[in-house]
Amino acid sequence: MTTHDTERPARDAASLVLLRDGSAGLEVLLLRRHADTRVLGGVYVFPGGKLDPADCSPDALAALDLEAEALLARLDEPGLSPEQAAGLHIAALRESFEEAGLLLAEGADAQARQALADRQAAGEALADAMAALGLRWQASAILPWSRWVTPDHPASGARFDTRFFLARLPQGQQARHDGFETTEAVWLAPRQALELHAERQLELVPPQLLSLVQLCRHADVASAWNEALATRPPRIQPEGCEIDGERLLCLPGDPQHSVRERALPGPTRLRWLQRRFEPVGGCAAWFD
Repeated sequence: MTTHDTERPARDAASLVLLRDGSAGLEVLLLRRHADTRVLGGVYVFPGGKLDPADCSPDALAALDLEAEALLARLDEPGLSPEQAAGLHIAALRESFEEAGLLLAEGADAQARQALADRQAAGEALADAMAALGLRWQASAILPWSRWVTPDHPASGARFDTRFFLARLPQGQQARHDGFETTEAVWLAPRQALELHAERQLELVPPQLLSLVQLCRHADVASAWNEALATRPPRIQPEGCEIDGERLLCLPGDPQHSVRERALPGPTRLRWLQRRFEPVGGCAAWFD
C-alpha cells in the first residue's frame, strides 16, 4: 500500500463482489450490516473485511491454488509484497465464507463447508482447518475489480484501502447472512439496488453505489467477467470539495479532483444529503 507522507495510513482490506445470472439478468449479492455495528451499521455492502495477519502466513498461502507472485501481478500494485497480494485474495475469500457462507475452494461440497464452519466455531485456526479438510482456496475464481481508498479527512474516521474482487456464485451453494455481522443477504439487479437506494429502502455507500453503476452496463456475468479480465483495476480515492457552500465528494475525472482521468462510469460528484449519498443532479444521474 502506498500513501503520501502527510496522510494517515489506511488499513488494508478486501471485498468480494459476488455475481449470478438471474431470470432477468445479472444480479449481485448485498449483505446488510448489523445496525449496531460501529462501522457502516445498517448499510448494505459486499462481503469483506480487514486483512488479517494470518491471511499472509505461510500456512494460509499454502492453501492457495495460485502462486503469490502471480497474484501480485494481477493486482498491479508495485508497493505490495507477494505475500500481501496473496493475503488480500485470501481475505476476500475468507470473508465471503464467514459472512455469506460461500466457500470458493477446491473440494467445497456441503459436507466440507459444514465441517469447516464447525472447526472455526470450535476455535481452530482457519489455515489448519483448511489443511485438515484438504481444501484449497480458489484464487483463480476471483478477479481484481477496483480499489477504493478512504479519503484522508478527520470526519472519515477509520481509513481503509480496500481491494474489490469479482466472483461468480459457486455452483450448488447459497448465500446466507451470519446473523452476527450481517442480518440480511439479498440478490438484486444492479439497477434495482440503485432504485431502492433512491427510494430510501436500503442504504449504500460510494464503493457499492459506483460498483453497481458499473455493473448496470452488463447484461450477464460473462460480460462483467470479461471486462475485469481486460482492464486494470482502477484506484479510487474520493476527495472532498466545497462548491457554493456545499460539501461534495469528488471522484477521479471530476474537475475538482486531483486525478483528471475518469476511473468509473457514472457521476463524479456526490453530495451527503439527509445522511445519505446522492449524485449532484439527483438519483437519475446514476443511469445517465
